[in-house]
Amino acid sequence: MKNKPITVVDVYNHFRQRELSTETSWRTYSTRKGYEGYLNKWVIPRWGERTLASIRAGEVELWMRSLPLARSTCAKIRNVMSVLFNHAIRHGLCGMNPIRLVRQSAKRKKIPLVLTPDEIHRLIADLPLKESTLVFLDAGTGLRMSELFGLKWGDVRFQTGEISVIRSIVMQVVGPCKMEASQKPIPMDPCLAEALVTWLEHSKYRSLEDWVFASPKTLGRRPYWGQSLMRNVIRPTAVKLGISRRIGWHTFRHSYSTLLRATGADIKVMQELLRHASARVTLDTYTQAITEQKRNAQSAVVKLLVAPGSSAN
Repeated sequence: MKNKPITVVDVYNHFRQRELSTETSWRTYSTRKGYEGYLNKWVIPRWGERTLASIRAGEVELWMRSLPLARSTCAKIRNVMSVLFNHAIRHGLCGMNPIRLVRQSAKRKKIPLVLTPDEIHRLIADLPLKESTLVFLDAGTGLRMSELFGLKWGDVRFQTGEISVIRSIVMQVVGPCKMEASQKPIPMDPCLAEALVTWLEHSKYRSLEDWVFASPKTLGRRPYWGQSLMRNVIRPTAVKLGISRRIGWHTFRHSYSTLLRATGADIKVMQELLRHASARVTLDTYTQAITEQKRNAQSAVVKLLVAPGSSAN
């Protein structure tokens, strides 16, 4: 490789072999697939045959502005390109990373979709038991889809009122949570516990090692496919109820965050309930939230979902 000019695709192949293979990578499955997706779909078709020495920050910046993508997606592409150049520097394939000079904002152009307590309440009431339990649990905890379907009954601590989030499942591949902060236990409001007990009584799979939402089609070996339930059951029910906006699993996480704010939760409590590992000064200036504060904040949101006409205070 040192006898000829190094191209972007050369570095990608080198990076894939040493950093993205199952045997050598310390990255999660979702991260590896994300890297490969952005590189194969956007970076390699445009820059693959270019030599590293010919890449200029201004040219990459103009290209990103021309892409018909959300700012956050462009920012991810920029970050992946930067990772690729850093890999090349680490292995002595080039001497500088021009992507560090590329300006690309990740700020959203659109406000994330959130549902009102009344909309969530009506959706829960109209869904079948399985989907109703899923939506209630998601809207009442803010779990990511991968974490929601990665739960096992052994993670649900009914005696202490906590849920341990220790794994995620992406495209039916089980792995650890993306960040250390994501693995912190979360409080379980009594109403959520009651809903889970009801689901447990109806489920065929009840041992501690069984998935909470185990799929009978796989004889319980795998959980249900979240996107399939969203597409075939939850979205059609939402449309029937007059909720015309296109919802997804992350809609419930955004809604949970918004409702936490509406109930006056402390910003540090919000950070811990959402399990964000943020380095932002505005979050780091707050003291550690105690468990009782987190329970109260979560319970305020759950009460809105159970009785949407109640006060947010």
